[in-house]
Amino acid sequence: MIETTVEAVTTPTARTITPETPVTEAAERLRAPDVSALVVLDSETVVGVVTEGDIVALVAETDERPSVRAIMSAPVTTIPSGATVFEAAERMRSVGVKHLPVVDDGVYRGLVSASSLAPYCSRHNVAVDWADDPLRVDGSGSTGVTAGD
Repeated sequence: MIETTVEAVTTPTARTITPETPVTEAAERLRAPDVSALVVLDSETVVGVVTEGDIVALVAETDERPSVRAIMSAPVTTIPSGATVFEAAERMRSVGVKHLPVVDDGVYRGLVSASSLAPYCSRHNVAVDWADDPLRVDGSGSTGVTAGD
């Protein structure tokens, strides 16, 4: 079985900002329908992620309008492009994030989100153990699919 890698579902053109970007500019960029997060780069190094939730928290907590550095999620959990989508989903679940910057050898490659992984990961893992032969012909000549208890 071939497993889909993160590289196949990465948004390579994900929007980026710097830590010094004004939070109002970040909010404007997040208004675009296709932008769910902004990756914060400092000299080509991923140092944070800003989401709509970060902006909402800022507005709810204060009237200040600081730079992105003050509200970005950091440190950042990243994933290499060669990881599988299931590894990415597990990392998101275990860390409690919905976005992972894709980084190979310290170089930012793009962004993978929970919504981009959704088509590749089922909500529940289903394991079926057959207790008997699943296709059995009974004495009446009819066939039926059965599963043991």
